[in-house]
Parts: sequence; C-alpha cells; structure tokens
Amino acid sequence: MTLNRRQFLTGSAATLAAATLASQALASPAPAGRSAPARSSDPLKGLTVINALGGIDDPNLPDTPTGVLTPRMIADARASGEAAVNCTLGYVAGPQDPFQQSVADIGLYDAMIRKNPRDLLKVLSVADIRRARAENKIGLIYGFQNAAQMGDDATRADIFANLGVRVIQLTYNVRNQLGDGSIVPEGRGLTPFGHQVVERLNANRVMVDLSHSGRQICLDAARASSQPISINHTGCRALADLPRNKTDEELRLVAEKGGFIGIYFMPFLNLSGHPTAVDVIAHVEHAIKVCGEDHVGIGTDGGTTPVDDLDAYKTALIKEVEDRKAKGIAAPGERDDTHPFVDDLRGPDQFRKLYRLLAARGHRPARIEKILGANFMRHATDVWGA
Repeated sequence: MTLNRRQFLTGSAATLAAATLASQALASPAPAGRSAPARSSDPLKGLTVINALGGIDDPNLPDTPTGVLTPRMIADARASGEAAVNCTLGYVAGPQDPFQQSVADIGLYDAMIRKNPRDLLKVLSVADIRRARAENKIGLIYGFQNAAQMGDDATRADIFANLGVRVIQLTYNVRNQLGDGSIVPEGRGLTPFGHQVVERLNANRVMVDLSHSGRQICLDAARASSQPISINHTGCRALADLPRNKTDEELRLVAEKGGFIGIYFMPFLNLSGHPTAVDVIAHVEHAIKVCGEDHVGIGTDGGTTPVDDLDAYKTALIKEVEDRKAKGIAAPGERDDTHPFVDDLRGPDQFRKLYRLLAARGHRPARIEKILGANFMRHATDVWGA
C-alpha cells in the first residue's frame, strides 16, 4: 500500500515462533531502514524477487506528489533485492473522475521513469522484468486497484493496455459497475458489463486481479476469464475470518485455473490486527496447502521504506482510518491502532528475512524461489506472453 495515495487500504503460532528464533540464529537480518546484508551472504542472490503489489514510496513523507521520488526511496528499493513491483496508480476511491485521474497518473509515472532511467524501468513484458534484474534497475508494473475508470465502455481496457497498464483489479472494497467488493453485504457477482471488461482484458493480455473483491465476483471471474486470473494481495480466510481475506474455495479455483495468489503483509492476517512474521508464514503455508507451491507468492501491499517513528505515525493513522470509514471504504480489521504493515517484516530487509524464515521452516530453496518471484513470472508469462 502506498501511504501517500491510499494510506490504509492463529495457526501454528508456537511452532512458527520457534522457527523465527531458529532463523535469527542462522542470520540476524538488518533492522528496518538499515542497509541490506553484504551480497556474499545475501540469500536473494540469483533470485528474481517480485512484489505482486507494493510501491516505491516513503510513509515518512505522506504528502509526496505522485511521480516524485527521493534518493531514499530508490536506495531502499534497490537494497530490498526486488527486481519488479506492481505499483498502484490511477483511481482507487474518492470524488475524482476515475478515467481522468488514471490517465493523468500514467503520465506522471511515465515522466518519473524518464527522469530516473538509471534506476527505473517500465515493465510491459516478462522480458522487461529480466532486463530490470540484469541491469540492476527496479521494474515498475503499472496496476489499477479498481476498474471504475472503465465507465460504461469496456473498450477503455484497450486504451489502458496501450498506455502500459499490465494489471487491473476489478473492484476495490465497495461496489462498482463490474460487481461487488469485499465489504458489500449483498456480494453481487460479475455483472454483464463485468463480463465485457474481462473479455477485453483477456484480449489485451492484461492481468485480471481479484484482490479486494467479494467472493462471488472472484469465482465468476475465474470461470469467465479465458486466461488465468490472480489475487495479487490477500490472506487466507481460514486463518483469519475477515472480508479482505480469501476463502479456500476462491484460492483453490484460482489455482485450478492456473492463476496466482500473493500473500500480503497486512493487519488482516491476524484477528488481533497486530500480525507478525509468524502470521505471514502461516498464511503462505496455508495457501500452499490449498493451491500448491506453484501458485503462491508475495504481494506485500507496502513499500520498502519503513516508518521511522511509529509513535508519531499514530496521529496520521488515526486521521486516515477515520477518513476511510467516513467514505465507506474501510474494511473490517482496519482500526486506528493497527498498522498497514507487519512491524517485524518491513524495510529493505523484509524479503531476506522472509527467505530465512521459510528456510528455517524447512522449505526448500526451489520452493522459496517460487514464492519470492518465480511463480509470478510464470503467471505473467501465461498472461502477458514472454
């Protein structure tokens, strides 16, 4: 989640806690905000790490305009080891005209990349992700977290595809013209217009994302799409019964259709609202159990620059949660005492720490490589082509 744009969008705890201690004994990861370990000891060396939903932003500078980078943002993204990240741009919620805002944001991101050619690369294909890694750049995947910008014209999908948008989420938390989001009680499925949009997204080889969606529209889209779909940032409802998490039924169907599921680092992973790395591992492992190891990855819903002062951050968070509730877009589990990230799995070292935790749990290097990026690459190849 990019805080300057959207702000806040149980399991085997005992054994996982033991794994955490074991991983710390293997290697002590750098604290959030500090430099990554030397490359000679880097568990990410040789891997293509992809964040299926994240961003390059600085939560300590929440008023930074869209398309503006600071040296720290770039440095932290580079230090994280990620090769590419699906960045949210365009309309999500609010009074703005959805189409106009989305087109404007694309222009701002294009300009940002032109201004930072040594650091950034616009991703249009899987080959671009490989190129970003080879050239030591950060590949930016343009993604929408709402399809309200389609208006009543499904051929707008063609426009957005031609502008380089590679991922489009069908709904945010609330209802739009395609169907119902995760917090709508009626749970309306994919509408006739929604079917038209999915057809156009398929024709343009744009990834169809069902994060934030209601159960029925997710199932409908998985069946309607001629290409595999994704749920790029979610958790498992079997472990934490909250609307933003997906049921086993949804996860299983998406996997059976060849799709991809990304686990986020969000408060919805634990009913307390205060998840730890232990919960992230639990949700990853449950998703693997349901979907198989070839369909699960990471979509943190956050960036790589951490909050520096958590106490000061509380004031801004209280205002943001109140604002989201007033607008009707807050999901159950969002509270003014919860963070939109996992406190002990943030900053530039988050992917290295996750690697070590998974290894301490007994997961093979080949499986960890899939989770950290190879599964997204496989899915992107199926949808976008090589």
